[in-house]
Amino acid sequence: MKVLKVPARTIAVFVLPCLLLYIGLVFVPILVSFYTGLLRWDGITDSTFIGLDNFRNMFVNDTVFWPAVRHTLLYAVASMLEIPVCLWMAILLSRYVRKGNTLVSIYFTPVILSVVIIGQLWKTIYNPASMGGMLNGVLIAFGLDSWTHSWLTEPKIAMYSLYFVSLWQYFGYHLLIQYTGVQNIPDEIYEAAKIDGAEGFKADRYITLPLIVSIFKVSIVLAFIGSLQAFELVVVMTGGGPAHATDVISTHMYNSSFLSLKYGYGSAIAAFLVILCLICTVIINTVFNRLEKKFS
Repeated sequence: MKVLKVPARTIAVFVLPCLLLYIGLVFVPILVSFYTGLLRWDGITDSTFIGLDNFRNMFVNDTVFWPAVRHTLLYAVASMLEIPVCLWMAILLSRYVRKGNTLVSIYFTPVILSVVIIGQLWKTIYNPASMGGMLNGVLIAFGLDSWTHSWLTEPKIAMYSLYFVSLWQYFGYHLLIQYTGVQNIPDEIYEAAKIDGAEGFKADRYITLPLIVSIFKVSIVLAFIGSLQAFELVVVMTGGGPAHATDVISTHMYNSSFLSLKYGYGSAIAAFLVILCLICTVIINTVFNRLEKKFS
């Protein structure tokens, strides 16, 4: 096979503009954020360079920061719990349902809805029964009055209520990714395995799972990193309340920067979030690279 040799200068002409644009749009704002994290600044008046004081206050004195980090990490872990379920459903739809594409499209519907619409919808569902809340109304109708709660105003329950809405919203998204991965496995492989006596669960164990590891990794990375940046749903449904019980890193950053007018401090929180995303991405990629080598 002939390989077209392109001079390095020609490659640079096409690649360099995109590379510079990417650096300008992605890396420069990150570096600026790191720098402003070293300032005492309200975003309007003159700033004062204070070194790492914002970071020290964030780690030592801020009573909201570590609970927000815990909520964010739990949010990310919870978002990954549905992916094995999505894979199992993708296998069932691919194997036993003739028009699986239609069902996957239906499950995908919440993904295309605005987060504001979803937040308002679930706020209505979570309302007390006296205000027409459907969830509490159904529980009362089945005689489960003791199970009713103020789902978004009880500190111990509010965060779990948000987790559930996020799982509901993105279930179809991950189902579509897993379903596409399963569909792309050639039928000939299953037919050959069937001749050797491997079908059903055994075929999934030795064929489907190894061949879909890379797709599974994409879902995990998207779910985990996307959840670390969770913001809109929390703002729409609870605003971080009650009493910071549903605050995540991004809402704490927003409140510090724009409501408390501590822009430098908010930038320090943003810098921490960037580092956390990078560390988690490296860990997930390392784990899955080992799995891919094991199954290859």
